[in-house]
Amino acid sequence: MTPFTVAVVEIIQNIPEGKVMTYGQIAGLAGSPRAARQVVRILHSMSRKHRLPWWRVINAKGQIALQEDESYNEQWMSLEAEGVQVGLNGVIDLGRFQWSPEPNLIEE
Repeated sequence: MTPFTVAVVEIIQNIPEGKVMTYGQIAGLAGSPRAARQVVRILHSMSRKHRLPWWRVINAKGQIALQEDESYNEQWMSLEAEGVQVGLNGVIDLGRFQWSPEPNLIEE
């Protein structure tokens, strides 16, 4: 795995229950602020293998980005089960539920 991929996996593994992060936020912390789409790819290909809490990752608008109904509903229910309130159109209050890890959490 590339150093970026390793960092992304580590960041996602550390998102606490009841909190969310955005794709772009994760990309920035992993050292490549313009690589939000790469974070999507990593989530898609590595969530099962690394047991990533994929449901805690949302888009920059604070919304569930998944389009497919079954996955959308699974993410919605998983977030609600952890205490994250999901509003209309899958919108989450980033001011309340977004997690910002301490900079020293991510090892270089």
